[in-house]
Amino acid sequence: MYIIAGLGNPGLKYRHTRHNAGFDAIDVLAKRYGISVKKIERGSLTGQGNINGQKVLLAKPQTFMNNSGDSLADLVNFYKLDPEKELIILSDDVTLDPGRIRIRLKGSAGGHNGLKSIIARCGTQNFQRVRVGVGILPEGGDMVNHVLGHLKRDERKLLEEALDHAADAVELLIQGKSEEAMNRFN
Repeated sequence: MYIIAGLGNPGLKYRHTRHNAGFDAIDVLAKRYGISVKKIERGSLTGQGNINGQKVLLAKPQTFMNNSGDSLADLVNFYKLDPEKELIILSDDVTLDPGRIRIRLKGSAGGHNGLKSIIARCGTQNFQRVRVGVGILPEGGDMVNHVLGHLKRDERKLLEEALDHAADAVELLIQGKSEEAMNRFN
């Protein structure tokens, strides 16, 4: 089984903000595969289902971005999964333009507090991740206002295309086709 977790902040106030691109990506997967993500489990909104024959748990941590690792470590431990093989994280990336995604099999948090929390709580930085571009912080801009802000209409359209690509990438990752995913989308 895989845990596929999208990072974001709970509540209507944060819906469709740049920082909630991970939640939006989970919504795309849930819709595509008819998985209801409504159960509260270990601090996350979850839903179980199958993607191309592989059992998955879709998760949206409800612990706010900076504490995402608390909920995800609990899920990983409860299901006795290996985060280095059975955890895929979907998150926003402020170093990528809207419409772009980047797949990594391991690495640092790159300044992303949600990823920092997961690395700290799961005890490894060797987990798969799909980072979704939400627009580069303008020079002199405020990072908090940027990530908690909404994209412009034309940027949102590009983001929605990237969310579809992120779902496609997840499909490849759970089939063990990480090289194909990186070659196709990076």
